[in-house]
Amino acid sequence: MKQTLTQEQLLQQQQVQRLTQQQLLQVRLVEMPLTEFEEKVNTELADNPALDAMTQEEEWEANAGDEHFDGDASFEDAQEREAREDALEQALQGIGRDDEMPQTYHAGQQAEADYEEMVFGNTVSFYDSLREQMGELSLTEQQTQIMNYLIGSLDSDGLLRKDLDLLSDELAVHAYIDVSSSEIEQVLLMLQGFEPAGIGARSLQECLLLQVNRLLADTQQPGKKHTLTLLKTILLHHFTSFMKHRWDKIQQQLHLADAELADIRTAVHHLNPKPGASLGEAEGRSLQQITPDFLVETTDDGRVSFTLAHGEAPELKVSQTFLDMVDTYKTNQKNMNRQEKEALLYAKEKVDRAQGFIDAIQQRRRTLSLVMQAIIDWQLKFFQEGDEADLRPMILKDIAEKTQLDLSTVSRVCNQKYAQTRWGIFPLRFFFTERYTTNEGADISTRKIKIALRELIDHEDKHKPLPDDTLATEMKRLGYPIARRTVAKYREQMGIPTARLRKEQR
Repeated sequence: MKQTLTQEQLLQQQQVQRLTQQQLLQVRLVEMPLTEFEEKVNTELADNPALDAMTQEEEWEANAGDEHFDGDASFEDAQEREAREDALEQALQGIGRDDEMPQTYHAGQQAEADYEEMVFGNTVSFYDSLREQMGELSLTEQQTQIMNYLIGSLDSDGLLRKDLDLLSDELAVHAYIDVSSSEIEQVLLMLQGFEPAGIGARSLQECLLLQVNRLLADTQQPGKKHTLTLLKTILLHHFTSFMKHRWDKIQQQLHLADAELADIRTAVHHLNPKPGASLGEAEGRSLQQITPDFLVETTDDGRVSFTLAHGEAPELKVSQTFLDMVDTYKTNQKNMNRQEKEALLYAKEKVDRAQGFIDAIQQRRRTLSLVMQAIIDWQLKFFQEGDEADLRPMILKDIAEKTQLDLSTVSRVCNQKYAQTRWGIFPLRFFFTERYTTNEGADISTRKIKIALRELIDHEDKHKPLPDDTLATEMKRLGYPIARRTVAKYREQMGIPTARLRKEQR
């Protein structure tokens, strides 16, 4: 019998996993910095009568030995202590976005994910500035609620990294608003019309396109319009080449003259990949004192341990009165009238909600502790000595693999959270640094290279500053074989001008 191969196309519908209320709560608590977490705990304590705050004696008993972690303990032991829930990991896997923005070309910008941008001196917050612009729109009550939620969901750089379906779930759970993703998108388009251009974009590509479209609408100069139109074409159809600096390939594909290419590259330098940074401070990073989420201790003999900071958030327990009511309902259900049953069903609902909130807090602590322990293990020498040059190359993926957590979970833990160490208070992102691989295959921390480069520039003759090619030669002599263009890139990331602009007149 002759055998033949056939190819068929099948159209199937796949059901999109919808997050449960408990999973959404766990995700939200994990990403909250301490100050926001304190507010959430106190709000829940006031709203749910089945929640009680523990007494000081109960807190001591509950926390005895649970929240002080020894950095010298093996990581395998730490993993065994942490009983992570599979449901949270499955929920996070589907909603994670890229945790780091690609490097772009904005002049004077610190493009690294190692540092969080802080803008000092502006007393109007990032979010308040956007809400002020809301007053200029005619919004329905529901649109106002959606807009407020969208603004609160923006990252500190002004981009929206939450999927619209997820936002629809969150609005239903937290704000009791039943709204489709298409309706949310309509309000998002209004938000994207706010100042500065690029606010509310869902990706770097959309952020840059919003800015180019705004510039096109505002300019009347034919030459500038031509340049911006070409740039828009590049962003739409050649974005991969654009991100890889393949200007030669772009020029060839679009048949651009050298002058046209030069104008386009100049226009790129006027785009801002982080529009939110220009609107002032972000939520949780006001002009007041920073509240650390982790307290890291280093002893004189080099032992490193840490404690989770509680702040003003009390330890919670389920009210014994409500538990007794639920037990009564279970044992005496048949002898109750309708009114008594309704009261006890209400009590059961509040008890379930209280227990779910306490479980979510425990999950938050386990996840935060696991990530912080992994960071200490990886950067142990820095925590012992406090020398920034000792920071090893480390990215979010390294910690995700070490902890067996999803990449998006690690990103949420490290966002807007701080560690108080013997050497100062640092954002968790500070401990992450990219690696530079030499021709011999050796990995060097880019942070260490930049420190050496800055020292060279600080000690140069200011009347005869070193050009980039000379700096590259000196760096090679110091054991950092980097190219001239790499020197230029790191110099720009540190905000150091060219040799011509560093020169001091005699």
